[in-house]
Amino acid sequence: MPDAVFNPHPKSLMPQPHLSPLAPSSFPALPPIAGVTLATSNCGIKYKDRPDLLVALLDEGTSVAGVFTTSLTASAPVLACREALASGKARVLVVNSGNSNAFTGKAGEACVKRVAEACQKLYGNHADEFYMASTGVIGAPLPDEKITGALPLLDFSASWMDAARAIMTTDTYPKLAMRSAMIGDARVTINGIAKGSGMIAPDMATMLGFVFTDAAIPAPLLQAMLSQANETTFNAVTVDGDTSTSDTLLMFATGKAGNAPYPHPNPLPERETGNRGNPSPFQGEGWDEGQFYHSFYTALYSLLHELALHMVKDGEGAEKFVSITVSGAESILAAKKIGMSIANSPLVKTALAASDANWGRIVAAVGKAGEKADRDKLSIKIGGVSVAKDGAADPTYREERIVPHMQGRDIHIEVDVGVGSGAFTVYSCDLTHRYIDINGSYRT
Repeated sequence: MPDAVFNPHPKSLMPQPHLSPLAPSSFPALPPIAGVTLATSNCGIKYKDRPDLLVALLDEGTSVAGVFTTSLTASAPVLACREALASGKARVLVVNSGNSNAFTGKAGEACVKRVAEACQKLYGNHADEFYMASTGVIGAPLPDEKITGALPLLDFSASWMDAARAIMTTDTYPKLAMRSAMIGDARVTINGIAKGSGMIAPDMATMLGFVFTDAAIPAPLLQAMLSQANETTFNAVTVDGDTSTSDTLLMFATGKAGNAPYPHPNPLPERETGNRGNPSPFQGEGWDEGQFYHSFYTALYSLLHELALHMVKDGEGAEKFVSITVSGAESILAAKKIGMSIANSPLVKTALAASDANWGRIVAAVGKAGEKADRDKLSIKIGGVSVAKDGAADPTYREERIVPHMQGRDIHIEVDVGVGSGAFTVYSCDLTHRYIDINGSYRT
């Protein structure tokens, strides 16, 4: 990792008056990625005096992978990205904040088309090499003329910090991460930026995220890696239980690092994987590339995991970061569903905000998840302290032992439901009155 050089706390950086208390003290300086140039601009789409447009130009030969919202009211940019992804190629990425261009009908699709055509004229990309993502208010027409008017004036010398700031909405701080890895004898770099603070409930990856690498990786393999890593990173976090219309995670591989691809590619096996222990599911069982790409996949997983946790730590109004590990479930998916039931419970989240170890609310959330749980074997630990075991209050539990943990910023909950071996860890935050303040005034 490069030295952490950027202090996020100056007021001039933040669009929100309340910086998350879980924000990092500094950010890494991300290195250049060969084959990627960046530009940002203030178009005035919604916000005044702050950047709201990001354009990334990618060298010819760049491969692409993507994962998108499963919402049935997906935005026009999401629909366009899904269609373009079939080509496996990318040359231009345009991202705007302040307006999601969602639930805007045919007019919204026409907006995307006009921006795409303007990029084709300026940058010479093909129609299926254009990708767009938008975030912000739902249902409002996108003033795409502000975007197309800014395109000819862009200066492609922006930094990764500039790019991360340009895609923010209610985020209180920009989200960046960097990793390096080996593919064969070549060292490659991976940079990532993301935005997400509210309307965070994983049903893909509820946010905007963009990952860039100089590695040479064919689109099908890139897609397999991104989809797999996404399941146990962005799909393992939740802030408020609401899935966005605009969720987009795109990854671009320029191929400029000069690594040789694996010479004998095989189909990638699909596997159900948890997020505990070794994060790489691509080893053995006939998939020889698993070892060849192991370093890259592990680095990618780590980068996505870091960005995903930043979204939780910047959850709207968040005061506490919460990890919930469910074990003893019938399957990994059952463990995840139970974990999400706990993490999305307003009763659990408000108790955490009040530093109240009300474990009865956790029990209730387990019961409503709809997955098998043995009442008489159920056990719960908070901060490593046993509060319930064998289906009842732990007779050794004393509230004063857990008070210091509950008053801290990081809360750890462990639940064993006593029916199997499935395990999964979910990441979330508490629910404070600040969340109401932010969302009650979001449009005004």
